Amino acid sequence: MTKRTGGRILVDNLVAQGCDRIFTVPGESFLAVLDALHDTPAIDLVVCRQEGGVSYMADADARLTGRPGAAFVTRGPGATNACVGVHVARQDSTPMLLFIGDVARGDRDREGFQEVDFHTMFAPLAKLVLRIEDARRIPEYVARAWNTAVSGRPGPVVIVLPEDMLTDEVEAVDRPKVPCIAQSADPMAVDAMMALLKDAAAPVAIVGGAGWCAGTVAAFSEWAERIGIPVAGAFRRQDSIANDSPVWAGNLGYGPNPKLVQRVKDADLIIAVGARLGEATTDGYTLIPLDHPEQTLVHIHPDPSELGRVYKTDLAICADMREFAELCAAWEDEVIHFDAGAVAHAEWLDWSTPKPRDGVTLDMGQVLLALRDTLPADTIVCNGAGNFSAWVHRFWRYAAAPSQLAPTNGSMGYGTPAAVAAALRAPRRQVLAVAGDGDFLMNGQELATAVAHGANMLVVVVDNSAYGTIRMHQEREYPARVSGTNLANPDFAALARAYGAWSATVERTEDFAGALAEAQRQKGVRLLHLKTDVEQITPATTISALRAR
Repeated sequence: MTKRTGGRILVDNLVAQGCDRIFTVPGESFLAVLDALHDTPAIDLVVCRQEGGVSYMADADARLTGRPGAAFVTRGPGATNACVGVHVARQDSTPMLLFIGDVARGDRDREGFQEVDFHTMFAPLAKLVLRIEDARRIPEYVARAWNTAVSGRPGPVVIVLPEDMLTDEVEAVDRPKVPCIAQSADPMAVDAMMALLKDAAAPVAIVGGAGWCAGTVAAFSEWAERIGIPVAGAFRRQDSIANDSPVWAGNLGYGPNPKLVQRVKDADLIIAVGARLGEATTDGYTLIPLDHPEQTLVHIHPDPSELGRVYKTDLAICADMREFAELCAAWEDEVIHFDAGAVAHAEWLDWSTPKPRDGVTLDMGQVLLALRDTLPADTIVCNGAGNFSAWVHRFWRYAAAPSQLAPTNGSMGYGTPAAVAAALRAPRRQVLAVAGDGDFLMNGQELATAVAHGANMLVVVVDNSAYGTIRMHQEREYPARVSGTNLANPDFAALARAYGAWSATVERTEDFAGALAEAQRQKGVRLLHLKTDVEQITPATTISALRAR
């Protein structure tokens, strides 16, 4: 063996585990890593403009690859900026590795320059927080972090790197690639589930979440369509199966189809596959009561700690999602075919078809219809949080995973950096970011990253000069008493041009299709600035209607 710096050993072991891209804002605390990356063509280094964008991009990249997204930030301000993406990855069950350069080992606990107790800071957010004190153990720690990030319920792991440890020259034995261990589904448990299905009159499946992949999509869709069970997506898991599936029933979460809500309430059997049944999916744990005395709940999840954690579970199946779905698809026992799936799908088709709104200058429903009719079916759609996303979730028709990148924790500013990561990871696919005005300015500076790295993506900024979600709640609780929710915005089209992007402004419905067509003729980063009226606060109501209540 030859001696290598800690930075070199770290990079070599990331390559060994399969890492091919790192997102970063550089810091002096991990210069040895940056130096090693200089001679590592196997890893593409994406330099971002703020650490929040770094962690969002790492999360989005992981959702597209199924491998841990890798992020490097410096201590103190860098780490605190990046923590938002760690929270997204935790609640989205996304594998991520966040490496943080830290103070030298001999200066620890003196409150040195930018020093933070990272274990205390990240323990509630991450699956695991590690600190590497000895460069010889880097291979061990990298393998452990990678395995933890992808095992059970996937999630983020934080690894703290003292800067002097990274410059130590030592001998170390590299670790081979860590295989992802898949938990097989118990055939007896699946048999019990099939028996429940035979006795059910109104079953519903709620899907999406940890460990969902293309193989899961194919196998689960085959089974669900064969038996005709209505399939609903958990909050922001609308790409769990292709939306043109004849049993797709729509999405749960905020602003769902009332007919789907009633269908779930009336279900006598609920099969939750991968979904955690969180607060948003269950409308504050009310859509499905915690003890659901009139319903039977089957919960399938790859992590045993999630089974029975919140909901009373009548049948718990701990299994890898793909293993479970493939076993169901191959199941030979006959199950009575339900016609409810086709009925639910017809209801969703009606719900997801936008009707023109009278008296609206720029109708977002018609905008989504134009986007849907123009862009490819497998477009990767990215968004952060805000009322603007209600139009996207209701009217866009998603292809199978991965085609939806949106944070289940409702984090603003996610869409633009996620689109950058998607454009770099899937350059042959159309990438669309939809952002509200408040949402966009959380991380709009990552347009510079997109331009610098040659990303090809379309950004639609929906500008109603307000924090729309908060305005909606404000008008409901304190009608006409507007406080803290108005925004004074820049000219977003001019801002995009300053970054080197093509842009246009749209103020009328009839002008959108032409602007979109022109945008599609361009290359690189393109931005459409849509000026809308805050009066149209959601697809279903207006400010005036909220005040009238």
